[in-house]
Amino acid sequence: MRASVCKMTTINSSRGNAEVVSARRTESRDVSDIISLFSHFTEVVFGRIDVMYLLEKSNLALTLCNEKNEAIAHAVFLDYPNWNITDQSDWELFLQENYVNNKCTPLNTLFMHLFVAKEEYAAGCSQEIVRRAFITVPELQFILLFIPANENLEPGMGNVFEKMTTAPGSVADTNFTLFVCPRHWYHPQLYVRKARLEDYDDLVPIWTRHSKTLKETYSEYFLADLIECQDEENQAVVCEDAGTAVGFMSLCSQVNVSLFQECFDLGPFHGLCKPHPEDILKIPQKPSIQEEEDKSNQTSQEMESVSSRNFEHIPDQDASVEKDGAITVSHTELPLDDVKDYKTSATLLQTEEKGAFHPVYRGASNAFCIRLFCIDEKHETRSLDFLHYVFKLFPDKDFCVILVPHHVPEFHLIQSFVRVVPLYTSKLGQELYVFHRAGLLKSFSVRRATTNDLLGVKMLIKTLTLNESILNDLKIFTLARRDPDGIPVQAFIAEVLDQIVGISVIRDEVDIEYIRSHYNIEDFIHFNHHQQEEHGHLYHFVLNPIFHHYTKHFLKEILRLAHKSSLYYPIYPQYVEGKFQNPCAHSLTSALHYMVPVRPRRQIVYPLEELGINAPSEQVSKDQLSYSLNHINRKLVLASKTSINTRIVVVGASDVGISFLETLIFCPHLKFNNLTLISIHGLPGKDLRGSKHRRFLINSHCFNDEDYAQMSLCSWVNVVVGKMTGINRTAKYVVVSKEKKVPYDYLVLCTGQKYQVLSPTGADISKLPTNREVISKWPQRYTGKVPSNHFTLNDDQDCLKAMHWLKENIVNSEGNVIVYGNTIDIYTTVETLLSLGINGSRIHLVQPPLSSNVTCLNNNEIESAVQEALSKAGVSVYCDSILAQWNEGDDPDLITCAAFTTNTKPFKLQCSAFFSFAYRAVDYETFKAINDACLVFDGRLVIDTKFRTNDVSIRAAGPLTKYSRRYCVDEWTHSNFNSKEIGFELAASMLNLLDPTCKTFSKIPEGTDRLIPMYKGCKIKGGVLPGGYNYLHISKPEIPIRLDLELALCDHVSYII
Repeated sequence: MRASVCKMTTINSSRGNAEVVSARRTESRDVSDIISLFSHFTEVVFGRIDVMYLLEKSNLALTLCNEKNEAIAHAVFLDYPNWNITDQSDWELFLQENYVNNKCTPLNTLFMHLFVAKEEYAAGCSQEIVRRAFITVPELQFILLFIPANENLEPGMGNVFEKMTTAPGSVADTNFTLFVCPRHWYHPQLYVRKARLEDYDDLVPIWTRHSKTLKETYSEYFLADLIECQDEENQAVVCEDAGTAVGFMSLCSQVNVSLFQECFDLGPFHGLCKPHPEDILKIPQKPSIQEEEDKSNQTSQEMESVSSRNFEHIPDQDASVEKDGAITVSHTELPLDDVKDYKTSATLLQTEEKGAFHPVYRGASNAFCIRLFCIDEKHETRSLDFLHYVFKLFPDKDFCVILVPHHVPEFHLIQSFVRVVPLYTSKLGQELYVFHRAGLLKSFSVRRATTNDLLGVKMLIKTLTLNESILNDLKIFTLARRDPDGIPVQAFIAEVLDQIVGISVIRDEVDIEYIRSHYNIEDFIHFNHHQQEEHGHLYHFVLNPIFHHYTKHFLKEILRLAHKSSLYYPIYPQYVEGKFQNPCAHSLTSALHYMVPVRPRRQIVYPLEELGINAPSEQVSKDQLSYSLNHINRKLVLASKTSINTRIVVVGASDVGISFLETLIFCPHLKFNNLTLISIHGLPGKDLRGSKHRRFLINSHCFNDEDYAQMSLCSWVNVVVGKMTGINRTAKYVVVSKEKKVPYDYLVLCTGQKYQVLSPTGADISKLPTNREVISKWPQRYTGKVPSNHFTLNDDQDCLKAMHWLKENIVNSEGNVIVYGNTIDIYTTVETLLSLGINGSRIHLVQPPLSSNVTCLNNNEIESAVQEALSKAGVSVYCDSILAQWNEGDDPDLITCAAFTTNTKPFKLQCSAFFSFAYRAVDYETFKAINDACLVFDGRLVIDTKFRTNDVSIRAAGPLTKYSRRYCVDEWTHSNFNSKEIGFELAASMLNLLDPTCKTFSKIPEGTDRLIPMYKGCKIKGGVLPGGYNYLHISKPEIPIRLDLELALCDHVSYII
């Protein structure tokens, strides 16, 4: 998660010495330093403390370090009282009953559970650390501390806290005294007012800090013009601290909502328009003979689309005005559906094209926009203070919107806004963020669900696909508090002004031992400090989108009220065929992006029967469906991820491309909002497990079904189904399938090389030509219409299509199958054909001349065994044969025979199916797109050692590429290395550009930039060869060399066959 590295501050010691300190989040490595700061006051004030345990359960832990990076102070804050004054779920009621003038709520309050500091700096450090706490958590208004009634605060803390007054008749102060530190003492809310020309001098330094970004767009005096030219539609406001303007915001009431509706999915916000009787929010019902079918389709669309027809009015009451007069929400309409998770839904290009429905809004605009915003860095965590004032300026508008360029890092203001999902057709090169005026309400509260909440929850979720599942689980809680398996269930309601705006259902996590053994959860928690019952399983989480910025608080309250320390949310795979259903009815959760994806552990395959009583427990070794695991704990609920809005488009779902995306999504401190994959067949891993068609091609063993399930790329990556046919480098977009445009900031090309349809040489076999006469015309790409019984297999979808065709047309009929090529895939394909029941006498294996002296198996003993198996199966084998003709030399719709030339005389074979593995190269359309874009192509796409092409915005990796000739290593390409490792290194090079927390390394030694990196991962090939031989080849990265020569050159070598 994002590290809180703050600016330096100078504090003075009791002896007059000055020390420059900075604040950061506490880490487990600080434990020994913290213990060394303990004094006799520590145990008296805070009790006996297990520091490691306390850090594990803390919501916020801060450490002050000096310039030597030595810890000189530390504090821990939790969302419930220290000293076990009352149950952690009941402290709010306890304070209300026992203290006067109590304004503390779970939203605005934390409790200090520990503070230690170097004695001489205690006073300065205590003030600085609470100031940093208020800066880190903008919602925080009060820090509370209980100490024993007969004790006093440490001398250094006396000026930080004041005693709270107990209510008449209360005996709460008999044993403990409560102290409070209010925000306004150390980091108060900012005063916001209309801008005046005299503010210009104060704002110039802030403007200058942003000059690079702003001056490219606006003139130097644009700021003064905005202040001077204010009217009803255009307003300018400033926030001030001690009479000095420290922030500026320019606003306009004119918003082009129609453009936004074209470019963004604004369904949850009613299109940013006022409700109107003529709004079209769902597909109009069309009369049809098949009335029942139409009704079914209508219902499906109603459930899956984002609808805004379900509105309720917040009660008309003056009491809904916040006490400080910041905002009134009387008559404000709140959309109650949270259908879409704002990042998880993948965008399928073809799906959106077919009959996509877009709502029509007739009402007036209901939004104003922020045109320009800047604030002093010291006060940027108080950016939200502007909104209380600016909503008063536009009382008839409910939404505030802001457009942000993709490359601009996410700043504090928009962290409270909702990022709107862009449509794939978006013409705007910017991100849209939305904030509803009701989002300023501080009356957001969380409580346990009751039977009386069923109607309100039903209204909230009625457009959700899994609404019945959520309601059923809620009923289980209200009736039995346990599911049918006896596992405890808990349900929680989020409310604003007595209106239900959120629902969550959790249960105890009973598979925690399985999770611990199969996922790296100890990257985020120290497992031994968490009790079995403290682990929870998140089933449902629904929150009204206008309160989306309270998601972390909702999760924090669930953990507190449920007495949990961790929550886990699994995402199960959903296969395209629809034959497989999720074992658990989990709903998509809008909380997903506040959670961290957990990497799976590599598993040991235990021989359970042989181990007997020594085998691991069934909880660890049981075989169950793989899933992607997401996690959140108490330490993470107040830590924020860094959002990356840069548009990264990956072309090709190859092993390299998948590894690249996997590396990015498993960065726990980063949230990539604009990852897009362009692929002919979408994401891999969609087929049913154990499908026989996968045996056609050799397996790289980079990823398997379990890996894809544990990644759940569809939760994080937008998918565009189609082929890249063009690249516009000037406008920075990719053309897909010759018509659709996908914009990018960085383009990553990972298409690899594919088997191409090979063109016959056209030699007239009646003249008895030999290979010597036709070799100059071979190989060439075929440009005509591909015959319907010709197959080039490049991925699982190609294999699946071929298998279906074979079963329908070949398996139960007569006719030959020709397998042509000299790669290892010819052997796995022949074995698959035999396994389908095709007689070996009908299979003809034709091998063209080798391009090098290294065969695909590169082992005489294995080749002999395979040849013997082919002969035994009756498969005919032809060597050094070049394809001369299909049929009689014309371009056929169906291949009925194929002729080949050899070194002696040609031959002809009857053909019912033709599999070609003879020509592997860069796909022609990919080549044309690359070449037309003027990217350097020299047989392959040319890159440097940092994966860069001649365009700084375009990266490439994998077999598609080769190194520039200046490295003088033509024999080394990415084909020689492990694809998964290449993808990881590609992602690492991109993270150096995109991750603001990434450390800059020292300059590399001169001359080393001319050396290519040598990767260490092994290359693996595996499959089933003829004869049923299970083949697995593992090798280090190397240039291929004949095995017998390699053995002759090496004195010490061992190999296993």
